[in-house]
Amino acid sequence: MPKPRVFVSRQIFDEAVSLLQTEADVEVWEDELPPPRDTLLEKVNGVDGLLCLLTDKVDGELMDAAGPQLKVISQIAVGFDNIDVPEATRRGIPVGNTPEVLTQTTADATWALMMAAARKIVDGSAAAHDGRWRTWHPLHYLGQDVYGATLGVLGLGRIGLEVAKRASGFDMKVLYSDIFRNEAAEKEHGLRYVDQDTLLRESDFVSIHTVLNDETYHLIGEKALAKMKSNAVLVNASRGPVVDPKALYEALKSGQIWAAALDVTEPEPIPLDDPLLTLDNCVIVPHIASATYATRGEMSRLSAQNVLNGLKGDRLVTCVNPEVYD
Repeated sequence: MPKPRVFVSRQIFDEAVSLLQTEADVEVWEDELPPPRDTLLEKVNGVDGLLCLLTDKVDGELMDAAGPQLKVISQIAVGFDNIDVPEATRRGIPVGNTPEVLTQTTADATWALMMAAARKIVDGSAAAHDGRWRTWHPLHYLGQDVYGATLGVLGLGRIGLEVAKRASGFDMKVLYSDIFRNEAAEKEHGLRYVDQDTLLRESDFVSIHTVLNDETYHLIGEKALAKMKSNAVLVNASRGPVVDPKALYEALKSGQIWAAALDVTEPEPIPLDDPLLTLDNCVIVPHIASATYATRGEMSRLSAQNVLNGLKGDRLVTCVNPEVYD
């Protein structure tokens, strides 16, 4: 009996590929860039399992191209806004993701971005390398204090909570806004629950940790930015489209807010002619918040295990549409 077929839409850790190969015939897309749409539709034809990334649009058309034998879709990411989950559910296809394993690493990276923007680390490093550092000067490379400041966490999910917890070491006041209130976290970690407008007005640092959906698209736009302090630093390690890039550019250029640090952009990668790249008060990195050996390795392993479980008809380790099992 032939093994089930699996297509992996990008290079992942070899150990994860080997795990898949114990039960399946595996094809891995070896190019650094994602497969073009036409190629992806061709590659999934006849597969029993798909291991995909955020850059792959997994919709009804793709599921049709795969065929009725498609048993599982597994994403190597926490978010899944690129997947038509209701359509997968309608077809009885479980969809997996990789939550929790990247929570701590992403929270660490959020703080790295926050500190880098607040203390002009990137600009200062560039000055040391390109010869602009000529002397110590009392007025050069002045930043914002983190210690004792107010942190606003927009979205208190797993990652948002870990970001908030780390603030205690800096004696920060922590506000949070979410559609759900977490009174247990408030008591344990001294957090204060506020509405979004209050959070924007009172926070020195605003860290975004929301999902991307119709309600959060451009959640941080012209009106939201106008409510923030002039010394405020905005950090986004969630999804790029949560922030309106044009509004952010105007706010940073005019001094309406002091700085921003972005792990994610709209679009990705950010075009080289994007005006945000001309600003020295905007730190931008290429979606690396989960990028450690240990975390990306575990993400690869978990996504592979989800594929294997799906091929066997077993429940996925982490499933975003568990109703398929009802």
